[in-house]
Amino acid sequence: MDVTTPAAANAPWLIVGLGNPGPEYAMNRHNVGFMVADLLAGRIGGKFKRAGKAQAQVVEGRLGAPGPASRRVILAKPMSYMNLSGGPVNALRDFYKVPVANIVAVHDELDIDYGVLRIKLGGGDNGHNGLKSMTKAMGADYHRVRFGIGRPPGRMQVADFVLKDFSSAERKELDYLVDRAADAVEALVTEGLERAQSSYNS
Repeated sequence: MDVTTPAAANAPWLIVGLGNPGPEYAMNRHNVGFMVADLLAGRIGGKFKRAGKAQAQVVEGRLGAPGPASRRVILAKPMSYMNLSGGPVNALRDFYKVPVANIVAVHDELDIDYGVLRIKLGGGDNGHNGLKSMTKAMGADYHRVRFGIGRPPGRMQVADFVLKDFSSAERKELDYLVDRAADAVEALVTEGLERAQSSYNS
């Protein structure tokens, strides 16, 4: 469903930060989606709480300037571990009656240099287990805000790389980059895909 149709335009948006629950994963590269979701929760003045029967934490509020341009959003962090994210997201989609085209997954992306953003609608999962699980649960026609983390150095395995914390050099820019990714999510929701892409796809 195109986001310009009345059904999608009037429906809430479900913004899903992908990551793994637990303090041991908090600063992992794989958890940058959680970081962006936490920042957005602060912007709308909410705190994450358990979402009924869904295995997720949520915050409800509005993004954008007050008035007709603002959008009702549900921020979500699946608590199921990355490779099972689709179940909780699908349960939230059903509960809040969100069209798939109004779902945004915020996630780490290996094939983009560190800190570079890409916003897109639909596509493959590129081996990302969170996206793979979401696509299996509800199809691929949701938005993605892809946060570049780059490829592992040398012969390091991908699984080891994504489950390591950002390096000390990367952390110097991390707060700024997470803030910019949150801006990109907000632009996508309030201004639409093309304008967000023109502003943030670099």
